[in-house]
Formats: sequence, structure tokens, C-alpha cells
Amino acid sequence: MKTLQSKLAIVTGGSGVLGSNIAKALLDAGATVFIIGQHQEKVANTINSLKQFGNIDGTACNVLDTTKLQELNDYIINKYQHIDILVNAAGGNVPGATIMDDHSIFDMTIPDLHKVIDLNMYGTVYPCLVFGKTMATQKSGNIINISSMATYSVLTRVPGYSMAKTAINIFTQWLATEMALKFSEKIRVNAIAPGFFIGEQNRSALLNPDGSLTERSHKVIAKTPLRRFGNIDELNAMVITLCSDSASFITGTIIPIDGGFSAFSGV
Repeated sequence: MKTLQSKLAIVTGGSGVLGSNIAKALLDAGATVFIIGQHQEKVANTINSLKQFGNIDGTACNVLDTTKLQELNDYIINKYQHIDILVNAAGGNVPGATIMDDHSIFDMTIPDLHKVIDLNMYGTVYPCLVFGKTMATQKSGNIINISSMATYSVLTRVPGYSMAKTAINIFTQWLATEMALKFSEKIRVNAIAPGFFIGEQNRSALLNPDGSLTERSHKVIAKTPLRRFGNIDELNAMVITLCSDSASFITGTIIPIDGGFSAFSGV
């Protein structure tokens, strides 16, 4: 069922694994999708691979460049007349801000800390401010941010990423309140908090070269009641639901999609 027919959805990080997967789900639901990625070649390749599923467009743009984001907003409005959905999938950890077992937090450099916080916090806040202002003018819209299991309790190795994603939680709740009280009850802001999914950025931490589970993976599975990693496709149903009219009374939430990881103490 095409629940998002006639909707225009923007997906930041749309040329990445998570973003492109969500973009396909939005296309399948009937939305026109505009992806934003860091590199034009990757954006073009993603568009080419997804165009069979629906109307998809996009371009390269740095989500930390508010001037470029505003130019892009104006371009999209001129071409499509409205912006109905924003999914902020741009983000991820920064290698230099990852603390390995033989290092401590004092080995992390300040520039690397800034990089991971800028990407994961401001890389979501800035698109919300630019495209969200258009939604405020329209008095309708839907924003989905990406939180993380790193906000529920301490995950070793990723302090900067955890700090940034925790900020996204309160920003999501704050923006949801602001939009509803000052602009329209038809503007909703929510976040999903994915559990553990094996992707490009965490593959080496979760899988050995021979494909077997690492020590860290065994710890993750032991704290996951469903006793497995998630499939990236398992995020899509919640994204589509939150963007649809069936979720018209849901705003300001952070919804874990984690196989029970956030609920289980491990005991």
C-alpha cells in the first residue's frame, strides 16, 4: 500500500547503507525521494540503483554547511513545491574518535572529538533547522532522526558518538514540542534508536576476517534477547509508520529497534 503517495521525502546520508535502505522503503511507500550525500559519485550511483523503484532525485551537499542546505531547500521547493518528510541518516563514528582496548579516553584528540560530535549532532540539527523551517511555514511535516543504543548506557570505545547521539534525543523531544506548540500539530518529530546491525563502519569490530563473531559481538548477542544482530531492513517499517498519517498522535519519541537490547540488564 502506497501510504506516502504524493509526499516529498529528503534523506540525508542517502547514499550510505542506512540512508539508501530507508530511501528505498520510502520509494516503495510511494514517496518521491531526494537524497543528500557527501560525494556526488556515490549519490549518482545510489540514484541509478534505486530509480527502478520510484521517483528519486538528489545531490551532494555537506550537512554542516547551512548556506548550501538553504540553497538546496530553495531548489527543492522551487521544483517540488513542498517538503513533507526529513530523515536525518547522515552520521556515523569517526575512526580517530574510537578508543580501542589498548588506549584510553585521554588518547583521543580534541579535533577528532569535534569531528564526531559535529557530524552526529550538528549534522542532524542543521538540516532540521533549514528544512524544518519550511515545514513550519507549510504547517505540516515529519522529521525522523537517528539515535543509538549508545544513548541508553555506556558502550565502550565511542564516547564522542555517544555524547552526540544523546544530544539528538533531547533535541528531538525539544523540537517536537516547539513545532507542535508554536507552528502546527501536523508537524511531528521522532527518532529511532537502532540496535546492532552489521554495516560498513562496524564490520571489523563485530566480525573477524573469517566471518566469525568477535569478542565484542558475543557480548552484544548475550545482551540481546532475540539473540541476533538486526537486519537493516528491519528499521524500515517503523520509519514508514512514523511518516504516515497512522502515527498522527506520535511525536517526541525515541523508539528503540534493537531486539530487546535496551530492555535487558544482561542478567
